[in-house]
Amino acid sequence: MTQATYICTDGSRRDVDVAIGSNLMRAACDSGIEGIVGDCGGAMSCATCHVFVEDRFLDRLGAMEPNEDQILDFTAAGRQPNSRLACQIVMNEQLAGIVVRIADPQV
Repeated sequence: MTQATYICTDGSRRDVDVAIGSNLMRAACDSGIEGIVGDCGGAMSCATCHVFVEDRFLDRLGAMEPNEDQILDFTAAGRQPNSRLACQIVMNEQLAGIVVRIADPQV
C-alpha cells in the first residue's frame, strides 16, 4: 500500500491508502471521496475523474494514451497542463505520496 492525497473542491485534504496496481479513481470512489464520480467505471469515456496532478509528480506518470489526451479536451473544468484522468493513474512505488486536486466541476 502507498498513500495518495486528494485535495477536495472545498480545499480539504484526504489521505488515502492505495494498493499498488490500483488506479486513483477506484481508490477515491472506494474511500468515499466526493468529487470523483467515475461514471464510466474507469473505461476512459466520461472524464468525471478529472484531476490536476501536483507538478512534482508529473514526470513520474506514464505516458498519456491518445484516448485520454482527447477526452481531456472536453472536461467540464477545463484542461490544464497537469490534467489527467484519475482512472489512468495506476499507483506504483514511484507515485507514493502523490497529490492531486479534484477538478471542479466534473459534470
